[in-house]
Amino acid sequence: MWGVAAAIGRAAFTGRLLPPGEVRPIDPLILSQSRTTFSFLLLAGVLGVTRGWRGLRLPAADFGRMCLLGIFGVAASNYFYYLAIQRTNVATAIILQYTAPVWVLLYTVARGLQKPTLQRVLAVVLALSGIALVIGIFGTVGFRLDTIGITAAMLAAFSFAFYNVGGHSVLSRYDRWTVLLYVIFSASLFWILINPPWKIAAAHYSGPQWLFLLVFSLISVLAPFAFYFAGLQHLEPTRAIVVSCLEPVFSIVIAAVALGEVMRPLQSVGIVLVLIAIVVVQLPDRRLREPITIVEPME
Repeated sequence: MWGVAAAIGRAAFTGRLLPPGEVRPIDPLILSQSRTTFSFLLLAGVLGVTRGWRGLRLPAADFGRMCLLGIFGVAASNYFYYLAIQRTNVATAIILQYTAPVWVLLYTVARGLQKPTLQRVLAVVLALSGIALVIGIFGTVGFRLDTIGITAAMLAAFSFAFYNVGGHSVLSRYDRWTVLLYVIFSASLFWILINPPWKIAAAHYSGPQWLFLLVFSLISVLAPFAFYFAGLQHLEPTRAIVVSCLEPVFSIVIAAVALGEVMRPLQSVGIVLVLIAIVVVQLPDRRLREPITIVEPME
């Protein structure tokens, strides 16, 4: 469903989902803000009824950590990801964002938390080579790089990596739905400060567009997370890693079929290299007996 959401977001940015007579496409900021706000309101209502509000209370220190994850992890990752989709295409945005495990690896190696094994060095080389091919640095005549789009995609990857590194401590103490509730709550508050309600009203989005944003929040946040968390209960960690890498594949295929976004041969090779690197980075090294780190998607 995250793959479907990426294609729908691209269609919204290009005006393909506009009703007849509508001339204003949806801005990435509005898309990011509305999906977190609507998702928070819906999830808060469900959890409040099923668990009770007292069961959702957190210590101040953990609340502060989740606010940081919500702002610099979820809000930043979502906005830059959709900005990258708007400026480039679905394939480039999602593949560059999915290099987050590589940046997590480099961080943990620099901190001395993991060892730079041959397997991990190979994964970094594959990822960097794949990135170069995906953005078209090699083998492209008249190469033109959308600097804003590529920068946004890389910032989305770094934000995604920050969420992964910072989220382990809270995920070890609280269930994933509670963590999701608080991070999207803090992201929603952040967006209200950046883009207050009167600015949203001044944008004059139509009723059908707001209905689309409400449905999009279900398709891109709550429904896919429900399926993802359910899948984690039935999959071994290694299999979950491999299965999670199918998301960018589905996103690229859906964008190609629905939106006509065709990748050049060298870009396709780059996508394959990045996907291989992601799997290699996260596979366990049995000699070191280190724990497996599953990077949960936050599109």
